[in-house]
Amino acid sequence: QKEQEEEKEQEEEKEQEEQKEQEEEKEQEEEKEQEEEKEQEEEKEQEQEQEAESVPTMEELMNQLEQANEQVVSFSDQALRAQAEVQNIRKRAQRDVESAHKYGLEKFLISLLPVIDSLEKAIESAKTEDNNKAVAEGVELCLKMMLDVLAKENVKQIFPEGEPFDPKLHEAMSVIESPDVEPNSVVNVFQKGYTLNGRLVRPAMVIVAKTSD
Repeated sequence: QKEQEEEKEQEEEKEQEEQKEQEEEKEQEEEKEQEEEKEQEEEKEQEQEQEAESVPTMEELMNQLEQANEQVVSFSDQALRAQAEVQNIRKRAQRDVESAHKYGLEKFLISLLPVIDSLEKAIESAKTEDNNKAVAEGVELCLKMMLDVLAKENVKQIFPEGEPFDPKLHEAMSVIESPDVEPNSVVNVFQKGYTLNGRLVRPAMVIVAKTSD
């Protein structure tokens, strides 16, 4: 009977120990659950704080809007400048093409002018001799044909005899006293000048009158 009692006591002790262990395990599980809940709450609070921080305030929104407007103005100015530059390049190219068309004959004309001068001198020389009048007329006709062709290309002669001296078109070889003409007027044309499409190719070489002292 004593042994039975001892066995019973041992069983009771064992049961108590098992119960105690179960209680401890339960407490540990509860503590673990509480810790997990606490962590979840902390994570949730952190997320809420981050969301609150990520939402811009009205002042921040206004600043962002102002910066965006400044960028729009800057980009607009850059686009306008680029457009203006393209237009300027296009205009310059157009002017260059027009200039090439209008003044492409300038070098050729400069080379041809001595020939025209020689023909004019030959005509003047031939007209002084009776036997060479026919030759003079033939050369004069050739010269007229040449000048007519040049006139079609907007080449014009400058022969300012009797006209006021114009430094933009004339070059004075000398100044002489000539009371019969207006002062600062062209008395004689030593060499004719020429223009191409209104641009001076060669000035007229002239003698200018001055008033007598």
